Amino acid sequence: MPYQFTHDILASSAFSTQKNQMADTPFILQEHQFQRLKSTLARLCVECAARVVFLIDRDGQPIAFHGDIGDLDTTSFSSLAAGNVAATHSMAQLIGEENFPSVFHEGERESIFISIIGRSLLVTVFDERSTLGLVKIRTKRSSYDVAAILDEATVDSANYRINQNSFFNEITDEDIDSLFS
Repeated sequence: MPYQFTHDILASSAFSTQKNQMADTPFILQEHQFQRLKSTLARLCVECAARVVFLIDRDGQPIAFHGDIGDLDTTSFSSLAAGNVAATHSMAQLIGEENFPSVFHEGERESIFISIIGRSLLVTVFDERSTLGLVKIRTKRSSYDVAAILDEATVDSANYRINQNSFFNEITDEDIDSLFS
């Protein structure tokens, strides 16, 4: 089953080589791409002993997650994470920075590390079983994998739209009239 996402990419990451060309391009995430994303999140969750790892779009929609969510409202959490990144982006601009590529929140029992990957956010929730350093290192590697999958989905979607448009361009008025005769 394909998943469709439409949103802006805030120029915040060096991961996507096609980011500027496809900033406003909607894309369809195919099942095999979704499964690869889920696998990447599962690996990251294990490698950094995280409680849960989320992939969220910049509009606050959850794309995928892996781990123990318990009774966590994933929709609210995703929306708040995206809002947090948007606010942090604005703060960065106020002090003369273009952006901050990551955001970290440390709590007494659990912490949150958010890595910005083009049009998405990779959010890792972890506790004392892990360290910020380990989470940063593992998240950076996974960020490249996520970016590659999302870039592939964007290119595939663009190619699909081109093929769809060329199909409809070949239909003539006579073809349409013949359907109703």
